[in-house]
Amino acid sequence: MSGSDATSSPTPQELKAALKAFKKRWKLTRLDDQSRIGVGPMSSGRQSGIVAIMPPEQYPEAVWDELVRQGKIKKVGSRQYGLVEP
Repeated sequence: MSGSDATSSPTPQELKAALKAFKKRWKLTRLDDQSRIGVGPMSSGRQSGIVAIMPPEQYPEAVWDELVRQGKIKKVGSRQYGLVEP
């Protein structure tokens, strides 16, 4: 792993693992938002209002910057990222 060294670029394996961890956190965050009290079990539910999340901290910012550069995720704010919709 490249650790927190800003001069080395993340490995393809590190990028793949980070993207997988990001997507898992994204999914769980959105599901949690959609399942809040106030949405009845007989209703069709509601769409999540989540548009960005904090990425998992075990990966350095260089990993997230590279995923943004590759178009896999988008930067929404300071340390906030969202999924690129297909």
